Parts: sequence; C-alpha cells; structure tokens
Amino acid sequence: MGAGALYPVQYDLIRDFEPISLLTFAPMLIVAKNEMPAKDAKDLIAWLKANPDKASAATVGAGSAAHVCGLYFQDKTGTRFQFVPYRGGAPAMQDLVGGQIDLMCAEASQTLTYVRSGKLKAFAVMAKTRWPALPKVPTTDEIGAPGMYISFWHGLWVPAGTPKEVIDRLNVAVVDALGDTAVRRRLADLGLVIATREQQTPAALAAFQKAEIQKWWPFIKAANIKVESH
Repeated sequence: MGAGALYPVQYDLIRDFEPISLLTFAPMLIVAKNEMPAKDAKDLIAWLKANPDKASAATVGAGSAAHVCGLYFQDKTGTRFQFVPYRGGAPAMQDLVGGQIDLMCAEASQTLTYVRSGKLKAFAVMAKTRWPALPKVPTTDEIGAPGMYISFWHGLWVPAGTPKEVIDRLNVAVVDALGDTAVRRRLADLGLVIATREQQTPAALAAFQKAEIQKWWPFIKAANIKVESH
C-alpha cells in the first residue's frame, strides 16, 4: 500500500521488493462539518483566508496523509488553519461529523457514507478527474487550484529475488482479478478507482512509486515533518 506521505526509506523498500501491479486509487477529499459557512470550495478558500488560523483540521498524526494533504492544501491555496491530531481516522471523523472539528483532508472512500447521508460537506476531490462515487464534487482544477493532486494508492509487491516466472504469473492473476465484473463492482462500491490496464504492470508500479517519492519527499522535508516515535 502506498500514500502521498512517502519517506526516503521507501527507496530501500524499492530494493527490498519486486513490484507486481498497481491496484486501486482512493483520492483525498476536502470535507467539512455541516456548520461550515462556505457554500462551495471557492467560498471555503475565501473564508479560510479571511479567518487565518481560526479553523481546525483533523489529522491522524504528523506525516499522515491527512496532515500532508492539509499542508499541501494550505501551500497551494494560501490559507492557514490549525491541525488537531487524532489517534485514528474513526475518532477524527466522529468529531468532524459532530461539529467539534471544522474540516479534514480525508481519504475519499472514508467519507463516502457521511457525504451521501448529508452529514458532511464535500468541497473538492484532489484528483485530475471527478470521483465516480461522488460525481457532483468538483476537482481541484475546477475550483482554481490546478495540479493539486494527492491520493491513497494500493499496489502489490513480493520479496526481492522472487523468480520472474512467479512475478509474471502473479501479474496475470492480478490483471484477471481486476478485470472481473464482480470484483470491479465491489471495489467501486468501496469508492476505489481501479488502476488502468496500462498501470497494471510491474514496470508501471515501480515508476509510479519512484515518482511519488520524488514528488513528496521535498515537500515533506521543507515542511519539517518528522516521523513520530511511540
């Protein structure tokens, strides 16, 4: 499994594992409590600019996808808000729905039930295209923040040194599974976007992982995000 917040140690992981295939993507979504006065994403950005550091945003710890995504959103939109760390996504979402926290940059599939039931406002999906599960929510390109993309993504690897014929057989199995109608329907129900056929190769996964590290490590370093010890 991969996500936007990738550390240099994952260069070692590239050497330790052999890629099989990208599987699915779950874009990040900007969501807020229902009491948030903004009507749409442009209103939200304007409100945050007019009220710097007054809003609170949930994260699940320093360096988590929610934290990196929130910092990325601030950087791209020129806004400021306070981060509130939680021990997990479930309590953060509970407080967001309850109105104890103002907003969150969350994995889209995590928010699906709440947005569909009207318990949360969804302002933008941080992807190039609209999310099929919530097609009415605009992309960040559409709200005037072009190129602001961040997504959870999932892939399959095996230990380094695995014979090529085994890798090839596993890749064929993955491609067959992702092409199955029932599997595709189930993944869509979960709010996941299936990797394209071109992305379902070992080379595509390796290239994508390296690109993610190259994109996010400079940002993480500049933001002085450090791994939390427990």
